[in-house]
Amino acid sequence: MASLMEEGRPIFMQIAERIEDDIIQGGLPEESQVPSTNQFAAFYQINPATAAKGVNLLVDEGILYKKRGIGMFVAEGARSKLIEKRKDQFYEQYVVAMMKEAEKLGISGEQLADMILRGERSR
Repeated sequence: MASLMEEGRPIFMQIAERIEDDIIQGGLPEESQVPSTNQFAAFYQINPATAAKGVNLLVDEGILYKKRGIGMFVAEGARSKLIEKRKDQFYEQYVVAMMKEAEKLGISGEQLADMILRGERSR
């Protein structure tokens, strides 16, 4: 059985994020056709309406568009739009949280930058 990654998160959002990931990573190039909601439903063993909700979320954001009678396609400019969206999310979820924690621990901005650089060098 295929499963989605995170328990407790709405499945339709996970479907949308999987499509976003495929677009960002180049697996779904701009103007390429996206699997149908029935294909998503069968693969993940979920209700087609749930899969459609995830796809429609991306339509509402201008990431996907519908060609009547053919299916859903990746919009032109979708990849760059998604990268900007994810950068904003990354900043809010990780950078702001890290800075707040650093402040609680008395870590200066310079010390924090040094820690990040040290981590980069050790990779």
